Amino acid sequence: MQRRKSRKIIVGVLEIGDGSPISVESMTATDTKNIEATIEQVEELRLAGCDIVRIAIYDEECTDTIRILKSLTNIPLVADIHFDYRLAIASIDNGIDMVRINPGNIGTPDSVKRLLAVAKERQIPIRIGVNSGSLPEEMIKRYGNTSKAMVESVLKHVSILEDYGYDNILLSLKSSDVIKTVKACREISQLTDYPLHLGVTEAGTVFSGSLKSSIGIGTLLLDGIGDTIRVSLTAPPVEEVRVGHEILKCLGLRKEGVEIISCPTCGRCRIDIISLANTLKEGLKDIKYPLKIAIMGCAVNGPGEAKEADIGIAGGLGKAVLFKKGKVSETLPFDDIVKTITAEVRRMAAYGCSDNSTGI
Repeated sequence: MQRRKSRKIIVGVLEIGDGSPISVESMTATDTKNIEATIEQVEELRLAGCDIVRIAIYDEECTDTIRILKSLTNIPLVADIHFDYRLAIASIDNGIDMVRINPGNIGTPDSVKRLLAVAKERQIPIRIGVNSGSLPEEMIKRYGNTSKAMVESVLKHVSILEDYGYDNILLSLKSSDVIKTVKACREISQLTDYPLHLGVTEAGTVFSGSLKSSIGIGTLLLDGIGDTIRVSLTAPPVEEVRVGHEILKCLGLRKEGVEIISCPTCGRCRIDIISLANTLKEGLKDIKYPLKIAIMGCAVNGPGEAKEADIGIAGGLGKAVLFKKGKVSETLPFDDIVKTITAEVRRMAAYGCSDNSTGI
């Protein structure tokens, strides 16, 4: 797929836009003033592969957490701020890497001007975030609660910043409605070259939220639209990161970690594919090297899929044929499948190869 050409911004150690790898974002669910809990969650997100972490800044004390976090990690941090421009300035003073604001509710024109002067001096990007659930009344009266209202709201906010000569900007247009989100992002992508953050906001629980996010984010990414993503779930934030990575891996936009190909099972299956796939998925989630594992239940599609993977099995009655790089290796009893595949995958990852002929 051909990606939309967008400007590049720098968020801490991370490049966003202009063809840079698409990053995965999440947001802490802790009380930001609970420094210990927030530090723990940021580290958990980092270890899960999160590229950017957003934190809610709702009073002056929250900005102290930014300073402590930045002394402990180099993961880019975004301050999520509403209504008070002084919190944005304090966040920048304490080392934040990006500020998320709505210029229409951050204060008077003079307040916005003061914030932009500080952001420009420190080269801190500003993310303009518009959600369909909090559109200005004037936009709703004019356009209804539509994708057009979201686009016009974003453009109005952008013009506020541009009028002060500020263009270090990231945009996001989100709705809990998948179609509205897709339409808004498609429209804005034709009107500006600022980088875009994608997400379906308030998507729901892990099951339904993952589906909505995959459809919305995935559709836009297939269009070549999007530079950074967040999967918004009513779940621990680390789940957002896992789903985000899976979306990118499915589209070939991120090649890291173990990909498990497993059959849906049917009456021909004679081994417990469900437990095998789930056990291997959980046990190998720490592997970063890109490897494909095929867990297939019978001889119909099993050998073909297993041969296409780095390692795989085709099941039989209480046993399975093991394939390595398309060649039959051995027949394993059911109880040996997990430990054999786990050991081989870890060997491959340790030697940085997806070819069994090298490494040892």
